[in-house]
Formats: sequence, C-alpha cells, structure tokens
Amino acid sequence: MVNPKDVLFHELREGVRKVCDRYPSAYWRELDAKEAYPEDFVKDMMESGYLSALIPEQYGGSGLGIAEASVILEEINHAGGNSGVCHAQMYIMGTLLRHGSEEQKERFMPGIAEGGLKFQAFGVTEPDAGSDTLSIKTFARKEGGRYIINGQKIWTSRVAYSDLMLLIARTTPKEEVKRRTEGLSAFLVDLRASVGKGVTIQPIKTMMNHHSAQVFIEDLEVPLENLIGEEGKGFYYLLDGLNAERILIAAECIGDAYWFLEKASAYASERVVFGRPIGQNQGVQFPIARAYANTRAADLMRYEAAVLFDNAEPCGPEANMAKLLSADASFEAGNVAIQTHGGFGFAKDYDIERKFRETRLYQVAPISTNLILGYLGQHVLGMPRSY
Repeated sequence: MVNPKDVLFHELREGVRKVCDRYPSAYWRELDAKEAYPEDFVKDMMESGYLSALIPEQYGGSGLGIAEASVILEEINHAGGNSGVCHAQMYIMGTLLRHGSEEQKERFMPGIAEGGLKFQAFGVTEPDAGSDTLSIKTFARKEGGRYIINGQKIWTSRVAYSDLMLLIARTTPKEEVKRRTEGLSAFLVDLRASVGKGVTIQPIKTMMNHHSAQVFIEDLEVPLENLIGEEGKGFYYLLDGLNAERILIAAECIGDAYWFLEKASAYASERVVFGRPIGQNQGVQFPIARAYANTRAADLMRYEAAVLFDNAEPCGPEANMAKLLSADASFEAGNVAIQTHGGFGFAKDYDIERKFRETRLYQVAPISTNLILGYLGQHVLGMPRSY
C-alpha cells in the first residue's frame, strides 16, 4: 500500500501548492464568470513539469507512476483550483506512449514533456453513440498516403485550446468486422494545421467551466504516419488507458472532497447562532464527520488502484471502484458544505457553488456511476449483463 505521507508525495504536494498559490480563488471565479480558459495556470503547470509526470525520462518527463500523478491532480483541487482544465495532458498521451511508433514518440513526446505542445483533446464520443463507443460512425478512408476522415464528435473538452487531438474513428464498416471490438483506429490529429481545414469546433455551454465542444470533421486529411499502432485496434488502445483515467479522476474528486470538508469544518466552528458554534450541534457536525469518513475510505481505494496499476497488475475493478467512491464522496462533501454554509453556500465569493458544479460532473463523466455499477455487477459479481 502506498503511504500518502511518503517523502516524494510530500514534496509533490508542496511544489504543486506553490504553483496553485499564484492562482487564488479570485482567479478561478473570474475565469468561471467569463467561461475562459486558464492559459496562465496551465502554462505554469506544464513548464513546472507536473503535467509530464507520467512521461519517461528519455522523452523529457519525470518518469513517475500513476500514484504520484494522482497526487498532483488531487492537490490542485485541494487548493481550490480545477485540475479538469489540464488533466488530459497527463493521461491521453498514454496511448501514444504505449502504442505509438518510436518515430511518433520522438516527434511528439519531448514537446509534450517540456510544455510546448498541448495534448489535451480526446475525440471519441458521438451524438448518436454516447458511451456505446463501438457504434461510432466517424469514418477514416485510406486514400494514397493519407486518411480522409468524416464525422462528428461531441463533448470533446479543451479541443479549442489543444495542439493535438487523439481521434478514434472507424476504418472498417461495422457490418464487415468479425468481432464488434474490431475496426476502430486511433489517430493523432494536429489541430494547429486542421482547424478550418477539415475541423470545425463549436463550443458547448455547460453548468461548469469545462470548455467542451462539438467537433465537425469534413474531409480531414491525416497522414498515414499519424495512425497510432495497428489499424483496427483502436478500441483496445482506448481500453488500455481507461484505468489510468479513472484513477486520476478519482484523485481529483478526493481533492475536491477535502477542500469542501475543510471549508465546512472551519465555518461550523466559527459560525455562531443562538449563542453557540453551529458545529456544536450534532445535526451539523455528524454529516461533516460522515463525509470525511467516506472520503478517507475512497482515498484508500484510489491508492490501492494506483499501486496495482504501477505494478502492471490487473486493476479494472479497483480503478472503477476508486472513481465511483471518490465521485460519491466529493458529491456528498459538496452537499454537506453547502448545507453547513446555508445561504452563503450559494454565494459565488465563497467558491463552494463553483466547486460543487465542477465536482458534480464526475457522477456522469468520464463514465457514469451506473456504467461502473453494471461493470461490477457483471464482471466482478458474475450477474447477468445489465446493459
């Protein structure tokens, strides 16, 4: 079991907190109000090397494990920020790292590691497919020394602020594959050369400042050398990165939960009503304490999943449970913080309503709690498939 008090973890937390201290709550409130992207914060995190934690040293990264990477994202949220604006820089590159050619890695990895290339967009979800990835229709047709791609993606976050996009498209019609999981391929799209020349981005306004968009792809030309791995194996490459994503998202939720709990505990101790601190009342104190216990339990599952992942052991159930429990814990802690603060919980200057909107997302994305429960019911508990 990873010890959260390990020296390296402590150093990472201190370093990340120093960066976050340069971006106080007012910075995030202003961005939220303007629906703007935190360019300065993301640039700072990239140049400080924190977002290249998972990239091997040979390409300019830190060569750290998923446990250390999760601590970095947790600390951003614990400090009151929103790591969702940059978390994909950590895990999307895993597909390139594990399945790309050496030429591709030499071409792109050093730039990603040093912070010169933003690789934060992942084009997979489609309007008519949703979580049913095997039903996507975006199609890549090989023609000479290139692929011609047509289709549409939705909920592609940060695509307007990214230099590169990992795109999943069908290369064999669904009716022609022997197995449903075949026929999808992964491509590296250079958005710097493609926006306006085959790629059109249409932002989607949401309840949180998450920078999501629809992406319309029309006769987009992608060179053959930008195919990642083998043609038709894209779905397997996609699955390969899901456990890392779930562990990192779990850590973000843990960071949110601790932030909520600290705010709620402090306010309950300071706020005096009817001549006594409201935290002296069990109706206020006990929900905060229960939320803390649930957060600690979810935190332990995050570390268990991270240890298994970093030791290259199967961790599907643990990664999914970490995401499920952590998302529930942060949602519960957010509710408790709002209830504890009363009317001030809805006041923007207190940041609780902003953080609550941000953490609410993880009940739905990147995978809904119901899909995780279905996975556990079928694949862990052996019950009939529910979807």
